[in-house]
Amino acid sequence: MEAQTRLPKRVGDAFHAVGRRKRATARVYLREGEGAIVVNGRSAEEYFASYLEAPVHLEKTLKQPFYVTGTMGKYDVKARVRGGGYTGQLEAVRLGIARALLGVTDEYRTPLKKSGLLTRDSREVERKKYAHRKARKSEQYSKR
Repeated sequence: MEAQTRLPKRVGDAFHAVGRRKRATARVYLREGEGAIVVNGRSAEEYFASYLEAPVHLEKTLKQPFYVTGTMGKYDVKARVRGGGYTGQLEAVRLGIARALLGVTDEYRTPLKKSGLLTRDSREVERKKYAHRKARKSEQYSKR
């Protein structure tokens, strides 16, 4: 059985897709425009400013799907993000943008897939177990 990716839904003149990473969930709406990215009612630079040391990281991560497909500055992004930390939220928005771009045209699938932008990173924090200090670290064994 082949893995099935959910195609983005068309909502009015926008494409809607969901991206997830760790505990963060991003609902992304993509429509034609001048390239503005709005996260939770604020610009992406403003929203992620105090948590990322350099705006270069924001450019590299968040706008990567646009660079790969050659659509930089052609689409506006509106995202609602909940849960997780800022790295998880940033990468959830990136996955949402990549999935929403598939709704525009299916030609973007090949470059996005080659860049690994359509793959959901399933790594999550492992829960702490009883009688352990952390998820895997045990108490020190004493023979006598």
